[in-house]
Amino acid sequence: DVQLQASGGGLVQAGGSLRVSCAGSGFPFGERAIAWFRQAPGKERQGVSCITGDGVRTYYTEDVKGRFSILRDNAKKIVYLQMNTLNPADTAVYFCAASSFGNGCPAPFNKAAWYTYWGQETQVTVSS
Repeated sequence: DVQLQASGGGLVQAGGSLRVSCAGSGFPFGERAIAWFRQAPGKERQGVSCITGDGVRTYYTEDVKGRFSILRDNAKKIVYLQMNTLNPADTAVYFCAASSFGNGCPAPFNKAAWYTYWGQETQVTVSS
């Protein structure tokens, strides 16, 4: 069975850091781009970042550039999202998704329809 499991969320003060993880199984992990999305209460789902299957290229939404970093360890079948300088606007449930298009991130990467597999969410709460 295909599984994507997000973990690592929690409560952090503004200015702090968190790292969330996405563990995949049941599909050729290293051959699929992986993206992180988030959804805050009352807001639409937002694409946050995407990394190609080989880990060479990364993409970020403007809101998080310079603060978030995405990376992957294909041997462990995990994608990480390192989140620094968090602010209350980053509060959301975060979840990962595997691309329908193989190694490359879709263009634009933040369109949910381009992703085949979706994982469970992890809650990130940033207090002011």
